[in-house]
Amino acid sequence: MAIRQLTETLINQIAAGEVIERPASAAKELIENALDAGATRVEIATAGGGKALLRVSDNGSGMDQTDLELAVRRHCTSKISDTLDDIRTLGFRGEALPSIGSVARLTISSRRADGEGGAEIAVAGGKVVHLRPAAANVGTIVEVRDLFFATPARLKFLKTEKAEAAAITEIVKRMAIAFPKVRFVLSGSDRSTLEFPATGDDHLARMAQVLGSEFKDNAIELNAEREDVQLTGFAGVPTFNRGNSAHQYAFVNGRPVQDKLILSAIRGAYAETIPAGRYPVAVLSIALDPALVDVNVHPAKSDVRFRDPGLVRGLIVGAVREALAREGDRAATTGADGMMRAFRAGYQPGWRPSSGANGAWSPQTSPYRPIDREVETVGASRSSFGVSERPQASFDGLTMPTARADASPAQRPELPRQEAGSQFPLGAARAQLHENYIIAQTENGLIIVDQHAAHERLVFEELRKAMHSKRMPSQVLLIPEIVDLPEEDCDRLMVHAEGLAKLGLAVERFGPGAVAVRETPAMLGEVDAQGLVRQLADEIAEWDTSSGLAAKLEYVAATMACHGSVRSGRRLRPEEMNALLRQMEATPGSGQCNHGRPTYIELKLSDIERLFGRS
Repeated sequence: MAIRQLTETLINQIAAGEVIERPASAAKELIENALDAGATRVEIATAGGGKALLRVSDNGSGMDQTDLELAVRRHCTSKISDTLDDIRTLGFRGEALPSIGSVARLTISSRRADGEGGAEIAVAGGKVVHLRPAAANVGTIVEVRDLFFATPARLKFLKTEKAEAAAITEIVKRMAIAFPKVRFVLSGSDRSTLEFPATGDDHLARMAQVLGSEFKDNAIELNAEREDVQLTGFAGVPTFNRGNSAHQYAFVNGRPVQDKLILSAIRGAYAETIPAGRYPVAVLSIALDPALVDVNVHPAKSDVRFRDPGLVRGLIVGAVREALAREGDRAATTGADGMMRAFRAGYQPGWRPSSGANGAWSPQTSPYRPIDREVETVGASRSSFGVSERPQASFDGLTMPTARADASPAQRPELPRQEAGSQFPLGAARAQLHENYIIAQTENGLIIVDQHAAHERLVFEELRKAMHSKRMPSQVLLIPEIVDLPEEDCDRLMVHAEGLAKLGLAVERFGPGAVAVRETPAMLGEVDAQGLVRQLADEIAEWDTSSGLAAKLEYVAATMACHGSVRSGRRLRPEEMNALLRQMEATPGSGQCNHGRPTYIELKLSDIERLFGRS
């Protein structure tokens, strides 16, 4: 077949297949154009999940009639000059508008601030319908109707209107987090109106608008820099987690990205702090010289490629772990909220003090047990209303010293003062409940500690500290294990040989394309040396790090800590409970156990007073 030049319309439709995958892709491109134009207000309206209608209005710099004519042509842009090494805008390809116009009905009306009037252009199926003067406010309105009408086969691959509308919402949320100085409004016949007022320089306030107000109470600020790469943002405490990774947001030079390197670094930073199947909540913003990152690796610009990926990954992991060590051991407020709900669920309304002189109780109408008539006997006993007269519950589970009523003052053990120890972050131990939970009083509330989970974390941190402070014990193999590997994998392993030796794994070259394993970590017991070395080689090739072996050793340490910690059901003396609390305060990451579960829950005094109707 002879080679021939494709038509302009077909070229645009091919480009649309890469750039405009779904309505959310079109929304992303149009919002980026509005932000690049300097808009401070962006309004998005949709219908039919964005398939029937997608309108984006802004108050940006606008365009004149000449600009509009060029805007719908391929590779026409005002955002770059002659190089891709200094891209400082969200868009730069000049493909979005012609791609959208080739598969939909596109109308753009715009006006410059210094223009006498506006202009409008309409494109349908890749052909310009009209270009004419029009009345318009300063800024731009882009309206897309009947998306993919020119390529109906693409419609079959779209999801339901509800799913497509949700995808557009997610795009708007990511843009809103990245640009807190911009007001975003998302409305339409297929959704309820969503509005994000501008918050200026208060990034955390904008994050609270998108992620919920509880994120603000459970976030730790990040601010780190390494070799001219700066990381800012907020990371949630480990006990504040979600069931999927949808609440992890990453931005590179203000551009929302879904980069696997960044997501992997977040996952690695929270290792050993979050339960399996749960995901942290984090918002990370990376700022660096545009020449050090390539944003032209994906048509949708959702992936980026760093010149030094190891530096970026190390910065993220180090900054997040430092923040968690500094503040991450505090309990998430969601634990107290759950406790409040649990208390309320157990409360059965329906009893109120009567007006009788003896202070007896009488029932009131409640949704739990309807009352057909008023009770006439005001002085009825408690048992007549179904309230059992049972003796006071014993407090065998409480280990604090008690005093007999008939004992002399000299014989009574000294009770700890209410104020003693309360000034500590985790307060002073007051009781042990069911021989598993420590009740501690703080200056403004109470703490409930899971003694087994807390001590498990303390033992694990001691083991981990020992692992990193000295060379790990190793077991010498009677016959060295020879592992055949590609030459480049052997070279990479030798670069990390010294670090692996500190972890108890001794490897050395054994001719071309092979390494010899002479020692393995004693903690791992009998180990598949072949599989271990190959896994490390793959990890080094992917991430330029050999953290996999350290992770295996930490897993063993976590198991040892679990079996070597204070067991549930063990009664502790008051001094033991207080010693555990003080050690928790001095240990980073003590807010959650090795499995990621919280080790304590805090309930504020104000919450307790609300339960009793005192506030």
